[in-house]
Amino acid sequence: MATTPELQDRPRVLVVGGGYVGLYVALKLQKKIANAGGIVTLVDPLPYMTYQPFLPEVAGGNIEARHAVVSHRQHLKQTELIQGRVTSIDHANRTAVVAPADGGAHFEVPYFDVVMAAGAITRTFPIKGLADKGIGLKTIEEAVALRNKVLERIEVASTMTDPAARARALTFVVVGGGFAGIECITEMEDLARAAVRNNPRIKQEEVRFVLVEAMGRIMPEVTAKQAEWVVEHLRSRGIEVLLNTSLDNAEGSLKLINLPDKTPAQEFETDTLVWTAGVQANPMVRSTDFPLEPRGRVRVLPDLRVAGDEGIIDNAWAAGDVAAVPDLTGKGLPDGTCVPNAQHALRQAKRLAKNLWASRWDKPLKDYKHKNLGAVAGFGQWKGVANINLVGSIGLKGALAWLAHRGYHGMAMPTFERKFRVIFNWIISFFTGRDTTQLMDLDNPRGAFVAAATPAPKPAAAPAPAPVGSGSGSSAMSPATAEAKETVSAKAK
Repeated sequence: MATTPELQDRPRVLVVGGGYVGLYVALKLQKKIANAGGIVTLVDPLPYMTYQPFLPEVAGGNIEARHAVVSHRQHLKQTELIQGRVTSIDHANRTAVVAPADGGAHFEVPYFDVVMAAGAITRTFPIKGLADKGIGLKTIEEAVALRNKVLERIEVASTMTDPAARARALTFVVVGGGFAGIECITEMEDLARAAVRNNPRIKQEEVRFVLVEAMGRIMPEVTAKQAEWVVEHLRSRGIEVLLNTSLDNAEGSLKLINLPDKTPAQEFETDTLVWTAGVQANPMVRSTDFPLEPRGRVRVLPDLRVAGDEGIIDNAWAAGDVAAVPDLTGKGLPDGTCVPNAQHALRQAKRLAKNLWASRWDKPLKDYKHKNLGAVAGFGQWKGVANINLVGSIGLKGALAWLAHRGYHGMAMPTFERKFRVIFNWIISFFTGRDTTQLMDLDNPRGAFVAAATPAPKPAAAPAPAPVGSGSGSSAMSPATAEAKETVSAKAK
């Protein structure tokens, strides 16, 4: 495989992935590397970075989908962008193989430094029917599809007369009681309430929301007392919270089991199944020669250089969900690494960019260390929970927590341009309310045109009338017709 001729022939910093880490590393390094005679190259299948904390609000109709993403092309002016997927890396020879997004031939990309920022993907389990019926909440496309699905099911159910089909259409299930799952089901529930208010054929008590969580509590990022309050809040809104419960089978009706004894719990049907039960490091790292830890993440030092049992691997860096970054505060995961969230990813990216640049000039590197600022979550308009660690630990709930959630994420959204769009979107929604307009046929945009451009079939010719008095069974006069003719004849006489 030869290097594609369109690539610039300069010393390259290859950034694998354009999420939180990839975007910020490229932003911080592109000008410096270019001025030094090199080039930053970012490879990602998508032309944008997705701000994932906003996905529940996109699914709930509070944020326009395009405002929750950041365009690579618009903001990385001095970065070489390749829309594709890195399939393997041979760091010993400083080359990566890229599969273009258009399905073209794979090609090699040489580099001097490589930054592993491939992020994470949804983690699933081998549950029958899950792949066919479920949907995740990891991409902007999933959030848009989920929003339209909720609105479509409510609209369709309003004209159904079969009670079983109607109940199935109006049942919405979310599996996973972490931040993503709780924010998802509450935003969906708020959206459904708004849609039901506009539809007189549906009653709110017909709509069923079910949260399934395998653990004995939800939202491990907040205190146990706050988690109990969240469960009470959900149930006060009519959301069923099933703790110590797992999805066993999704073929046909959903089959739930109790944990840990795996006895049958509930069984019911649904048209909407959302899976938010965890993430895992992007499996593409298994096609590299970098050392991995048991969970499949790249092993790194606190200064974000890749390192294995044999020592530091020169010119290799990693951060974010794909890397096992040591948490020097001692308050991370049980294995001593940082929690995979946006708060860490954004700050790790900035530290990585500074350390990579410092390494070019043989300057000392600094370790990544960040004290967790806490956690904020929004549960729909004016509802939320927050645990803020600025001066001690401050627990908030309700409207104050919701304002903290929006304030933090509004400021954390990358680039001023996107901050402005999101905040302006919120201001408009404050006065006009949640948008409950369903967008139809996004998965088949050519459907209307194809129907219009396809000639209609010619109508079938009408059968020729049978001869009068033929005596055949098909042409015989019916008794009613004969009687009518006799009546007319009698009146005429």
